[in-house]
Amino acid sequence: MSGFTLGLAILGALVLAAVIGWNAWTTRRLAPRQAALVERVEPGDIAPAAPEPREPAFDDSEAVAPLPVPERKPGLDALIDAIAPIAVDSPVAGEAALAAMPATRRAGSKPFAVEGLNETTQQWEVPQAGWRYTAFQAGVQLANRTGALNEIEFSEFVVKAQAFADAVNGAPEFPEMRHEVARARELDQFASGHDAQLGFTLRARQAAWSPGFLHQHAARFGFVAGAIPGRLVLPGAQAGHPPMLVLTFDSQAAMAEDPAQSAIREVTLSLDVPQVPRSEQPFARMRDAALGLAAGLDGAITDDNGRDIPPEALDGVGADLEMLYDTLESRDLAAGSPQARRLFG
Repeated sequence: MSGFTLGLAILGALVLAAVIGWNAWTTRRLAPRQAALVERVEPGDIAPAAPEPREPAFDDSEAVAPLPVPERKPGLDALIDAIAPIAVDSPVAGEAALAAMPATRRAGSKPFAVEGLNETTQQWEVPQAGWRYTAFQAGVQLANRTGALNEIEFSEFVVKAQAFADAVNGAPEFPEMRHEVARARELDQFASGHDAQLGFTLRARQAAWSPGFLHQHAARFGFVAGAIPGRLVLPGAQAGHPPMLVLTFDSQAAMAEDPAQSAIREVTLSLDVPQVPRSEQPFARMRDAALGLAAGLDGAITDDNGRDIPPEALDGVGADLEMLYDTLESRDLAAGSPQARRLFG
């Protein structure tokens, strides 16, 4: 073999090695970023003079949020419910009241409820076995995020309430339909103009993220895994209440057989404003989480159209929210209150 031929062979080998190295580096750079490895050390271990290498380990399992404590549902409220009092001649046992309840607790798309006046405590409550009730009231919610109560739904409410009253030998007194439907439309108009559900999108600038990598960074801001795959939540201050913030990503990536190989390129951070009390400062937590996650994940904060949102723009959103909080409170619908959570639910 001549020197020239040998030189070409060597040059070709070097070029091939360079191409292989470049491809390997590119693949590594674009692979989903993994959660940091944690060295597992047992309590009481004494490091020997010449320590043997330990296998690094990381628990990539999701920290599941504690089960919420069942919340006592708020009672009927004339502010957001159409209410029909039901008079009875003699106290009714809770067992009889429960047996008379309709099969469904909705009139169309609106929640329907019956409460009884407890003979002993003199408090309105959902009827329970073992107690006696001296009066009842049936109610239907005037509006929610599906819209205002309409005439058909009001009629269904009347039918359900009348059937319950007949079963307990009661006499209902229904409000005038046109008045209640008009109230429902006014309430729905107010709610539609003051409903705020904020959301930011965090997009990967370069390398994608694995679920474990995302969980690790989100945990630093208090997020835990929700009940739905691809959903992390920041619990509210009160058990049983809706989460303060929600972080969502591709559910398929969360359920993959090998999550470490799942590539997540964007996540959505959201706040349902009327559901969270103002006192918990949810937007401040949202802003801090967005900026912190963007820095830790090497991501960009964007809107739904993919446009970057600068930090100063977040301050403007916070100022607008303060005005919204004031308006909701002026209508006795303060964010996070039972009435607001029902109306904006």
